[in-house]
Amino acid sequence: MISILTAFTMDMILGDPYWFPHPVRIIGIFVTSMEKLIRKVFMYPKGLKLGGVILALSTVFITFATVALTLHYSKKVHTYLFWGINIIFLWTSIAPKTLKVESIKVYKALKENDISNARILLSYIVGRDTTSLNDSEIAKAAVETVAENTSDGVIAPLIYMFLGGAPLALAYKAINTLDSMVGYKNEKYMHLGWASAKLDDIANYIPARITGILIIMSSAILGLDTQRSFLILKRDHLKHSSPNAGYPEAATAGALNIQLGGANYYHGKLVDKPTIGDDTKEISHEDIKKVNSLMYTSAFLTLMIFLVISILVK
Repeated sequence: MISILTAFTMDMILGDPYWFPHPVRIIGIFVTSMEKLIRKVFMYPKGLKLGGVILALSTVFITFATVALTLHYSKKVHTYLFWGINIIFLWTSIAPKTLKVESIKVYKALKENDISNARILLSYIVGRDTTSLNDSEIAKAAVETVAENTSDGVIAPLIYMFLGGAPLALAYKAINTLDSMVGYKNEKYMHLGWASAKLDDIANYIPARITGILIIMSSAILGLDTQRSFLILKRDHLKHSSPNAGYPEAATAGALNIQLGGANYYHGKLVDKPTIGDDTKEISHEDIKKVNSLMYTSAFLTLMIFLVISILVK
């Protein structure tokens, strides 16, 4: 628990420095190399699906084993070395500050009415086309990204590190990375990315639902619309293509009294999505700050719950 708290504090101070050799980058290089190899070996849909299973399982297993063995042998060298490496691994598995920093850049651009720059900054953190979005649509995209990643980038890795330490936390990050790289439902990745997408759905199933509850609790602490947060979560949590992302997004939409989702362009193609929440008020750049407050409050609640559990079980 001390390691987890130290790692979270490090993230609050340092975030993810660009110069640091982040494990996710190494995982990404492995996934890219394996994809090239699999596509050479397997030419047809069934083969690609099998190759995708191999890709997903090998990436997760190698990540878990590498972290576990590194910690095992570092402990044999010196306890302090073990603690240091363990904390660094834990630190790299969470990303609240990076989420805040990148989304607040969009907030500041919108506040200064610099729509062109806001679109560019937003394009770094979302998958949709941003070139024609207006200020409200830009704010909505930023809110959706922070809300969804409150689960994927903060609460889920915290849960996994509490249950299984750094090896399990980074194994989860490997699953997350696989999904972001190959877990698409387009023609290129429909077969190769099937296993990665399913694995990500399974890994996020419980954390996403816990995150939804934490956002409701956080809305009460922050003086936001707690009742609406609960009602919209209950009503709209299935209005998302992902079986998990609807929970944090619906809870956020209710807490902020805004409407998320709807049609967007991805790679030049219009994708129609159901709306989440009610169109009570127009989304503004201030909602980006509010969703970041929800994210951090949810994280602090998670840490407090884990701290209480760790004290009680001793």
